Amino acid sequence: MLTMPSVAEAKKILSSNIITLPDEELPIIGALGRNVSQDIYAPIDVPSFDNSAMDGFALNYQQGNSSYKIISQIQAGDSALYRLNTDETARIFTGAPMPQGADTVIQQELVEIHNDEISFDENNIFKGVNVRLRGSQCKQGDKILLSGSKITPGSVALLSSVGMRKIRVHQQPKVALIVTGNELIEPGKTLQHGQIYNSNEPAVLSYLALLGITNTISVQVRDNLFDVQYQLSRALQQCDVLIITGGISVGEYDFVYQALINENVKPLFYKVKQKPGKPLFIGMKENKHIFALPGNPAAVLSCINQYVKPCLLGMRGEKESFRPSVLLPLSHNYTKKTPLTNILKAKVSHSEATILSGQDSFNLQSFSEVNAFVVLYEEDASKQKGEKVEVYYL
Repeated sequence: MLTMPSVAEAKKILSSNIITLPDEELPIIGALGRNVSQDIYAPIDVPSFDNSAMDGFALNYQQGNSSYKIISQIQAGDSALYRLNTDETARIFTGAPMPQGADTVIQQELVEIHNDEISFDENNIFKGVNVRLRGSQCKQGDKILLSGSKITPGSVALLSSVGMRKIRVHQQPKVALIVTGNELIEPGKTLQHGQIYNSNEPAVLSYLALLGITNTISVQVRDNLFDVQYQLSRALQQCDVLIITGGISVGEYDFVYQALINENVKPLFYKVKQKPGKPLFIGMKENKHIFALPGNPAAVLSCINQYVKPCLLGMRGEKESFRPSVLLPLSHNYTKKTPLTNILKAKVSHSEATILSGQDSFNLQSFSEVNAFVVLYEEDASKQKGEKVEVYYL
């Protein structure tokens, strides 16, 4: 008989069973949102030459000399080699290579020009100003990205600056979704008495898309053991992660648990001391992760946020994927209604977290404002305004 873990225990069990996916090589732009599979080292110095950080005049600054003769002009991309004597200067533009013999750039606003000579007030300048030295961003062999780092527009720029076009990143998990329920019909159709619209499928698929995971398949299945068993077996042949919504409780028409056992899925745990989403099943078959979630939409999204999301991030190489997004003060007093850990719909604004009304697991109305979840643990009977709580962004 499986024991019912706390939320902290459940996360610890799951995190210890995450299997990181193999890597693949992609163009760096196509790798946006992925996690690098190995430390990345700079193949060159950047900048690869000393260059000007300003539009101005390059010179070898000698204290006491405030007048220099203009002998040349250097633009960005100019590949000619220039040399300056101690009394000479070159008109230079941002990004242009520094001429030999120059160590300082005086910005053009501080200079007066008379008959091809410049003069300036020495009190406004010092040696070495406005020069980007070779290797000041990074030197050849420097570690510039750590294994597990997520590729962002900024890191795309960094990798491009060292001349890289491709990068090795962890593969994205392939995700299958099975939505159970005789009562479900697709949005757009006319509801009959006893029917409800299928909100779980679009909710889960859009959450996966938010994580950058679009390699998905989904199917809706009626509440009978044969159909559930067939679709479960079929999905496991096509995915790394299987998500099932509904049918995991203990009612007469809940067949998911039995189908999972029939399919030789090894349970990691079944049921967690939490609200919503207590009848949560997480298991594995070979290297595949299986999440059977309760059918109520708010419970589905809560469990996706707390368990599925960090598992998917861990599989693609992210470190410490179960950590809270941030600790923030509550904007109000709050008393928990149950002794279970509560996963609460919340809104973060102005560096504070507000727990929203409408926390029932069937209630989606508050999701019009939700941008995070607040977790209050079993021992957290109440929280006062200003106390810090764990916040998990969507």
